[in-house]
Amino acid sequence: MENYSIIIFILTVVIGLSAFADKLKLPYPILLVIVGVEIGFIPTMAEIEINPEIIFLLFLPPLLYDASFNISSKDFKTNLHTITTLAIWLVFLTTVGIAVAAYYLIPEMTWPLAFVLGSILSATDAVAAISITKGLKISHKTITILEGESLINDASALVAYRFAVAAVMGAAFIIWKAALEFVLLLGGGFLVGFVMSKILSFILARVKNKPEVTISFMLLMPFVTYLIAEHLHVSGVIAVVILGLAISRFSKKIFPESLKNQSKGLWDVIVFLLNGLIFILIGLNFRYILKDIDNDMILPYIGYAIIITIVALLIRMVRVYLQKINLQKAFQSTKKGKRRVSEHALLDFGNSLIISWSGMRGIVSLAIAIGLPRFLEDGTPFPLRNAIIFISVAVVLLTLIGQGLTLPFIVKKINEIEAKKQIKDNSN
Repeated sequence: MENYSIIIFILTVVIGLSAFADKLKLPYPILLVIVGVEIGFIPTMAEIEINPEIIFLLFLPPLLYDASFNISSKDFKTNLHTITTLAIWLVFLTTVGIAVAAYYLIPEMTWPLAFVLGSILSATDAVAAISITKGLKISHKTITILEGESLINDASALVAYRFAVAAVMGAAFIIWKAALEFVLLLGGGFLVGFVMSKILSFILARVKNKPEVTISFMLLMPFVTYLIAEHLHVSGVIAVVILGLAISRFSKKIFPESLKNQSKGLWDVIVFLLNGLIFILIGLNFRYILKDIDNDMILPYIGYAIIITIVALLIRMVRVYLQKINLQKAFQSTKKGKRRVSEHALLDFGNSLIISWSGMRGIVSLAIAIGLPRFLEDGTPFPLRNAIIFISVAVVLLTLIGQGLTLPFIVKKINEIEAKKQIKDNSN
C-alpha cells in the first residue's frame, strides 16, 4: 500500500472512530493509539517513515497557532508564572531527573546519552490531556495552564535535546553558552512572531471583506512564520505562538461575526484531523520500532520505560505542588500595599492533581526520538540509538494509555469532592 493510500486509510479510520468513541466509553485519543498499534501489525501494512522535520512543519504550526489563537490572553497572563514554571523549569528538571534514572538503570548508558533520553521525554503533550478531558467538568484555569504549557514547553525540550545530542557528538557543554543560546532562541522567536503578526495584521485589515482570501492567509501564515524562524535559527514554536496570540486580539477587533464562525469551523476540522493523525501515527510506529530490538531486551526496556514514567510523574507532581505552595506564600505577602500574586492565579488541590496527572508525552517526543542521528561524526553508529527510541516510544504509550485512561476518573472524583464541599459550605 502506497504512503498516500495509507494516509487516506488512516484519515478514514480517524473519522470513523470518532463516531463510535462515546459508545465505547473510551477516550478518543486512547482509542486511536490502540487502533494504531493494531493497524501497525497488519502484515500488508507498509511502514510510514516519520521525517521529524516534516512532522514538526505539518503538525506544530497549525496546532500551536490554533491553541494560542483560542487561549484567553488575560487568563494566560494571570497564570503566566505557573505556565513558565511548567514549560521551562520543569522541562529542564525532568530532563535531569530522567537522565539520572536512565544512567543508573540502563547498562552502557553514558551521561550524554542519558541526557538525550531525558530531553526527548521532557516535554508533555497537553493536546492529549485536553483531548482526553474534553467533555469533562475541568476548570477553565486548568485548561489555560495546560494549553499555555504546551505552547512553550516544546521550545525548551528542543533546546535541551539539541545540546544533549551535541554532547554525544563530542561538543563541550558550557552552561552559560547554553543559557545564552536559549535566551536568543526564545527572544528571536518572539521577534519573528511579532514582526509576522504585524505583517499579517496589515494584510488582513485590507482583505477582511474577502473571507476566502482572509482565511487562506490565516491558514498559510503559521507555516511561513515557522519556516522563517527556523531558517533564522530561532524558535519557530515561540514565533507561531506569538503570531497566534497577536492575531487573536487583532481579529476580535475587526472581523465580523460571520468571518469568525467560518474561520473557526475550518480550523476545528483541520485540528481534528491532525490530532487524529498524531495519535494513530504514535500507535502505528510501535511495530517498526519493535523490530529493531533484540527479543531478550524487550521486557527489560519496557521495565526501564515504566520506571522512567514513574520518575517523570513524581517530578511533575512535586514541582506542581511546590508551585502551589509558592503561589500561596506570594499571595499572602504584599509589596507596596499590593499582593504579589492575584487570587485567580492560586492553585488548589484539585487542579494541582489534574495538572500533575496530565503529563502525557506525545508526537514531539516520538518525532525527536526517531530523528536521532544514525551515525556520529566519525562514522560510527550512534550508541544505544534503538534502545533510546524504543524506551521513548514505550514511555509515550505508557503515559497516553496509563495516565490517559485514569485521568477522566481522577477529574470525576475531584469534581464529586468539590461538589460535596460546596453543598456542605452552603448548608453552613
